[in-house]
Amino acid sequence: MIQTKRNKVMVFTMALFFCHIIEKTIDMKKVNLFLLIMLPLAVLLGSCEKKEYVVPNRTVIVDLKPGNWVTSDNGKSYSAGINMYEIDNYFNERGGVLVYASFGDQTYEQLPQVYEGVSYRYITRPGQIIITVESSDGLEVLETPPGSVTIKIVLIESI
Repeated sequence: MIQTKRNKVMVFTMALFFCHIIEKTIDMKKVNLFLLIMLPLAVLLGSCEKKEYVVPNRTVIVDLKPGNWVTSDNGKSYSAGINMYEIDNYFNERGGVLVYASFGDQTYEQLPQVYEGVSYRYITRPGQIIITVESSDGLEVLETPPGSVTIKIVLIESI
């Protein structure tokens, strides 16, 4: 009789153990299903990487002397051309050009700019930058052609 009770207890304990295992198996199936769905999703989202392209800018410094300035309208405006082989057709269409002027004190001011009643501006075209100066109202004749001006040109490539 004791043997039978002991067998029943053992069978009952084993049944509980197997129920526990089955219950854990069901939970593991849920966990496995969760992992089966989330793991590829995490891999896909984790593999999305922002690609950053670093393109170095180029800076060119040019000193324009008084003899570089020419006029075609009896002194109302003066222009100076700067040859820039870096500016080809593609760059002229898609790149960026920033131009700064320094009037002798190593302080650069971005063009277009009005300095002491004189307007400084620029245009770009393939192979060249043209700096133009004229009176700020565009009507007056400049008394003297511009003096020495240091020009800083920043070329910004675009992809």
